[in-house]
Amino acid sequence: MRFNSLLVVVFLVLTLVIAGCGGASTSDKAGKQDTLRVGLVPNQAPDKIKAQYEPFRKYLSEKLNMPVELFVATDYAGVVEAMANDKLDVAYFGGLTYVQAKQRAKIHPIVTEIDQETKTTKYYSLIIAPAEKDTKSVGELKGKVFAFGDISSTSGSLYPRVMLDKAGIKVPDDFKNVVYTGGHDATAQAVQNGAVDAGGIEGRILKRLIAKDTVDEAKIKVLERHLVEGYPWVVRDSLDKQLEAKIVDAFLTMKDPVLLDLMRAEGFAKVSNETYAEAEQEAKRLGLLNPKK
Repeated sequence: MRFNSLLVVVFLVLTLVIAGCGGASTSDKAGKQDTLRVGLVPNQAPDKIKAQYEPFRKYLSEKLNMPVELFVATDYAGVVEAMANDKLDVAYFGGLTYVQAKQRAKIHPIVTEIDQETKTTKYYSLIIAPAEKDTKSVGELKGKVFAFGDISSTSGSLYPRVMLDKAGIKVPDDFKNVVYTGGHDATAQAVQNGAVDAGGIEGRILKRLIAKDTVDEAKIKVLERHLVEGYPWVVRDSLDKQLEAKIVDAFLTMKDPVLLDLMRAEGFAKVSNETYAEAEQEAKRLGLLNPKK
């Protein structure tokens, strides 16, 4: 009898456990979003990026009334991988990273920042050189050593190539050597220290590095600049549409000047896939949709 009673108890416990698991599974299948997972491209050192966007994480969490997690990979490809494998709901990409990612993931852009310098949704990509060198134009860089950031960076790889191509320089054939630093801050240091003859960098990041005395403005000169469409905030197509609308609204109604400054923005504007048509066209032309160093 005791053995039979024990079997009954075990059966009841297992029934409750299975029922509980079934409830959790039903909730997941219903598409309930309990945490928003946000990915950020590491255009600078990953720890700096995560710290920079912590106030934004808190803001978004409060606006959506749900937990928000930040993810920063060690390189741009890592954020694309995470989005492609449905490990992220939202991602902050560069234009090039977005057009690369949409080849593998069902995603679309929603907003981008209004730039503090240009007062538009565009910002500057620069080609810079050490101030002490005699180089006066991009065309003089043939046969030199050039630094890109991450190969999938828009302003640190794609648009520097556009400017180089315009000057008749092919990458990598026309350089003595090509270096990939991994980030804009590392590129600035390489140029400042004379480790390379020139490099491609995002203008906004360079300004911040100078403001923080990380880079000495007197040691760097700008050879050329090109306007680039702003970084898109991207969501997966399958994200709940009501939640997507709330995320868009959180960006468009952001008013705190301190938070906006941390986001390098005066505000935000809506964007679509068509906004990044030029980046996609140039990436195809220059062989960067499936990049190989």
